[in-house]
Amino acid sequence: MPEITYREALRQTLRYQLRHDERVFLMGEDIGAYGGSYAVTKGFLHEFGERRVKDTPIAESVVVGAGIGAAMAGLKPMVELMTINFSLLAIDQIVNNASKLYYMSNGQINVPIVIRMAGGAGSQLGAQHSQSLESWYAHVPGLKVVVPATPYDAKGLLMTAFDDENPVIFIEHTALYTSKGEVPEEAYRLPFGKAEVFREGTDVTLIGYSGSLHQAARAADQLAADGISCEVLNLRTLRPLDTDAILASVRKTNRAIVVEDDWQFGGFGAEIAAIIQERAFDDLDGPVLRCSGADVPTPYNGALEQAALPQETDIIRMVRGMV
Repeated sequence: MPEITYREALRQTLRYQLRHDERVFLMGEDIGAYGGSYAVTKGFLHEFGERRVKDTPIAESVVVGAGIGAAMAGLKPMVELMTINFSLLAIDQIVNNASKLYYMSNGQINVPIVIRMAGGAGSQLGAQHSQSLESWYAHVPGLKVVVPATPYDAKGLLMTAFDDENPVIFIEHTALYTSKGEVPEEAYRLPFGKAEVFREGTDVTLIGYSGSLHQAARAADQLAADGISCEVLNLRTLRPLDTDAILASVRKTNRAIVVEDDWQFGGFGAEIAAIIQERAFDDLDGPVLRCSGADVPTPYNGALEQAALPQETDIIRMVRGMV
């Protein structure tokens, strides 16, 4: 299989969808003439034209609202928001309309919209542009929340997102766009709600997603040199969540650490910890731990920003304390 970037994996999927489904169109700020803030849609305007690739005003609520209307009318829009931080301006449309219309119409109205947004920190973009808010959307019934960690994930999960007849929140970590991995050239799909055992292990389970998966994997590499075997679980989606895979791994290793960039208080890691405590308590040799971001707005200064984010050294310290 060829090795391509996370960005190119997304590009391949969007190009495939535009070529194979006339209902699909893309809309968002600077996605056309500029080629997208992260160059995912570079060249698409020239290739597919203004009818399929639409530059929009800087008005997130309007953009998402228009996408919801188009989806209700039978089209399949992909709305790109520059970052998850800007999605707060559209949160009423996402939470009160997109997520609820199918339920409130008793299944008569579908909203097949894919909302792509970049999240995470580590790129020195300041406190207002460096947040991990995926747990906010995972909290809402009616939304599917996808968090790809690798180029292989990105292509397969985005392909599945376009198959869904109701809204999908697709969150891409800003630090992953240039990362590389093997990706099949042909179209393929990865199911939602099915986690991946990224690395087999026996002593402790490290649960990660998106950018945090790679921190967990690097920590596992270092711990292996000391004879400590870590199983690394790649969640892939937060909603639906593969609780069976989480519980199976914890019952195998008897220990668990959840790694996430988000703030610890009220973060998604607390949900995972609660599931494990409730359903696999007798299998645990100790409490479920969380390795999360510091409880502060993300600093702009590079050294301070890294200090505010979970690091491999933090994971290693926690694992050694456990075993």
